[in-house]
Amino acid sequence: MKNTVLIILSLLILTGCGTYSRYTRPEVSTDGLYRDLPVTNDTSTIASLPWHEMFTDTCLQSLIEKGLSANTDLNVARLRVEAAEASLSAAKLAYLPSVGLTAEGGVSRYDGSTAKTYNIGAGASWELDIFGKLTSAKRGAVAALQGSRDYRQAVQTRLIATIADSYYTLAMLDAQLEINGRTLENWRNTVKTLEALKRVGKSNEAGVLQAKTSVMELEASRLAILKNISETENALSSVLAMPSQAIRRGNLADASFPDTVSIGVPLQLLSNRPDVRNTEMNLAQAFYATNVARAAFYPSITLSGTLGWTNNGGGIVTNPGQWLLNAIGSLTQPLFNRGANVANLKIAKAQQEEARLLFQQSLLDAGKEVNDALTAWQTAKSQIDISERQVETLTEAVRKTQLLMRYSDTTYLEVLTAQQTLLDAEMALAQRRFDRIQAVINLYHALGGGK
Repeated sequence: MKNTVLIILSLLILTGCGTYSRYTRPEVSTDGLYRDLPVTNDTSTIASLPWHEMFTDTCLQSLIEKGLSANTDLNVARLRVEAAEASLSAAKLAYLPSVGLTAEGGVSRYDGSTAKTYNIGAGASWELDIFGKLTSAKRGAVAALQGSRDYRQAVQTRLIATIADSYYTLAMLDAQLEINGRTLENWRNTVKTLEALKRVGKSNEAGVLQAKTSVMELEASRLAILKNISETENALSSVLAMPSQAIRRGNLADASFPDTVSIGVPLQLLSNRPDVRNTEMNLAQAFYATNVARAAFYPSITLSGTLGWTNNGGGIVTNPGQWLLNAIGSLTQPLFNRGANVANLKIAKAQQEEARLLFQQSLLDAGKEVNDALTAWQTAKSQIDISERQVETLTEAVRKTQLLMRYSDTTYLEVLTAQQTLLDAEMALAQRRFDRIQAVINLYHALGGGK
């Protein structure tokens, strides 16, 4: 009989060897992930720069440090990591026997005699992990923990990018406000000039009214810029988990970033991008969940036993009584829940395939973000050169047009047109300088920077 049991157990163990396997990353292709770039083995990338080396503005650094300590989303992500660590500890404890202490006592009376009994003992049970169910659960908990850490890092990189983007948005609005104020002052002087020319017959009321209309448009634009500044400060204050308040900041012109950027090779996105790593850990977790579902088809083997004292043999209570010792080995084979196990396995496989597709798509999305940010950076760099030359040309055109209006037959309309064109060009230049900064921030984020 003993040999028969051993043979059955051996067969079950051999059968169960195929129920557990380690997760391996599926084959993913990164060829062509970066478009319009030559194939290179250069692995240098701006993502390797710590955030405080990437963003050197001291005011911005102070805001980022505040966000890293106080941001609600990041603190929630930290709590998720703590919960995952606790889940992993629980999964590890499943390997150990469960131990319990029991104490029972009873009194009975029959035919004039009283019997008192007691049992005091410690019981333990231990499930053998022959078919990998506990191991798969533990590996799944490990993947969940790593995934939660990757999620926390993804939140952190997004937070740093958001703070930097909002900070330089405020700097760009400040630049536009300064341009607006300077232009407004010029327009007010133009109104005075046109009124003086009208008095000597070189202008008319229509020109004065047109110039005053431009002054009012600039005043309305100034109010809109101030509104945008207030809203951006409110939004950034919310990100920093503090009441809405003014944000101290530097000038847009003082922003310092590398003139050249390196993006490395596409394969690095698998290790640099925390959101891509997070989706892969979700896939690993789903893989191990499938192993657990598959292991449910096999029997569970449990060893249990009790050790203690008893006087259950009858008679009066003695101390310590008699030893109580028993040991049991049980094998439970699922029979009537096979349909539920089949359904659970199908669900686990479907979820694993879903996780695989999401992992592959996250890599494609990461490549798209890198391509978009790189294109935006290259485009903004060229646009800034054009806009700077345009502003220089238009500044000279306004100066000469004003002189011509005073000493020739040039009309106020030409002056108004030149000044409005210069205002638009200066506003566009400030926006394009911000676009380039934003592109660098987005590229740094897209490559997985922010550590």
